[in-house]
Amino acid sequence: MRAVLTLFAGLALSQAVLAAPASVEAVQFPAWIEHAGVKKPLHPGIALVAGDRITTGPGARVYLQLPEGSRVKLGENASFVVDKINTDDGKTGVFRSALNVIKGAFRFTTDAVAKNNRREVDIRVATVTAGIRGTDLWGKAADDKDLVCLLEGKIAVKSDGQPEQQMDQALTFYVAPKGGASGEAPPAVAPVDMEKLKLWAAETDLVVAAGENRAKGGWRVSLAKPGKLADALALYDQLRASGYPARIRTVGTGKNKYYRVQLVGYVSEIEAQGAGQKLQAQFATPAADVDPAPNEKS
Repeated sequence: MRAVLTLFAGLALSQAVLAAPASVEAVQFPAWIEHAGVKKPLHPGIALVAGDRITTGPGARVYLQLPEGSRVKLGENASFVVDKINTDDGKTGVFRSALNVIKGAFRFTTDAVAKNNRREVDIRVATVTAGIRGTDLWGKAADDKDLVCLLEGKIAVKSDGQPEQQMDQALTFYVAPKGGASGEAPPAVAPVDMEKLKLWAAETDLVVAAGENRAKGGWRVSLAKPGKLADALALYDQLRASGYPARIRTVGTGKNKYYRVQLVGYVSEIEAQGAGQKLQAQFATPAADVDPAPNEKS
C-alpha cells in the first residue's frame, strides 16, 4: 500500500510540475497587468491566465516565461493580451496559446533545450497573424504598419484581407502597411538588413543598469523618509498608479518613527542604482537608498 501511495504522490508531483503556468519572469518598470477588470502594477512571479492584459510604459521591458520553454519579450509602450493559453509542457501534451500584440514590439524565442517541445501558438500583431510551431521571431504593431521578422524556424503569416504566406527562410520579414486599399497585392517577404535587425532586437531586450527586476532579485530601492503616514501613502499611491509595485515599511518607534517607500527585487546593486536614479528624476524624491534585501518580495 505504501508503494502505491508513493507512486500516486510521485505522479501528482509530476503533474504539478508539468502544469506550471505562464508567468512574469523579469520586468523593467513601469508596467501594469489588468486581470478580471482590475489594473495594478506588474511584478515578477505573477502567473498569467487567459484574458490578462499587460501594458508597458516608457523605457519598460517585460519577459514572460511560457510553460513549454518559450519566452515572450515585450518592449516599451506595448499592449499585450493573453487570449487563450494552456499549461502543457510540450512533452506530454501540446502547448497551445493565442497571444495578441495590440501595440508595440515583441519577440518570441525558445531555449535550445525546448526546441523540440510541441507547441501551437498563434500570435496576432494587430492586423497580422503568425502561426508558430517552433521558432524565433520578432514583430511590432506600429501606427503605420505591422511587421513580423523570422529569425529562425518557419511560420505561416496572414494579414487581414490577404492570403496566407509561408515563411521558412531565416532573417526575412513581412510588413503589412495600415490603411491599404482593398484588393492590393499581398505584402512581399524580403531579407532583413542586419543593422536594422540589431536595432529591432534592442527594442525588446533588457537594458543594462535600467532596473532589471526578478522574483529572486536581492536588492531594494528606498525612497524618501516621510515622518507622516499620509505622506508615505501619497508617494506609494503615485508610484503604483505609475506602474511601480511599491510598498511601505515602518522604521523606528515613537518620535523616531518614519516610513520608507520601497521597491524590491532588483538583481544587482547596479540595476537598483539605475532604477533609483530614474525614480528620483521622475518623482522628484530625495536621493534613493540602495541596499541588499535577499529575502524580501514585492
